[in-house]
Amino acid sequence: MPSTKAPHKPDPYYGYNFYVEWNGIIHAGFRECTGLNSSQTATEYREGTDPLTKRKLIGLNNYGNITLKRGITNNDELWQWRQNLMKGTADRREISIVLLDTTGIEKIRWNLTNCWPVTWSGADLNATSDEVAIETLELAHEGITVDKWS
Repeated sequence: MPSTKAPHKPDPYYGYNFYVEWNGIIHAGFRECTGLNSSQTATEYREGTDPLTKRKLIGLNNYGNITLKRGITNNDELWQWRQNLMKGTADRREISIVLLDTTGIEKIRWNLTNCWPVTWSGADLNATSDEVAIETLELAHEGITVDKWS
């Protein structure tokens, strides 16, 4: 008789334990990282002798922009990176987004190729609010690879 006991299911990782790394330096102070995705277009094609349906060919890879948010401090590195690009300096970086388990062990590392900031946004300021001042950096990139997924 087959066993009715459910197989062990590992707990999913929490989305709050991560860091961002570039130039070999861990930048751990980000509160949010969104936009980690990859897609491909489906190109429709049909020839006159085909059935009365279109074929879908595999198209180009697309990668969404990554958005990073953190509290504003005296560290102006994100602003300076954006300023360098605005002055015409090509400053593309290899960036890793690293997910940790609850004990701080690296579990997944997404590597982003040729990143550069397309948008920097400063804080929304309001004298009647007690919200933390947040800066936002939106990064374009040319691809995602995974070094580790455990």
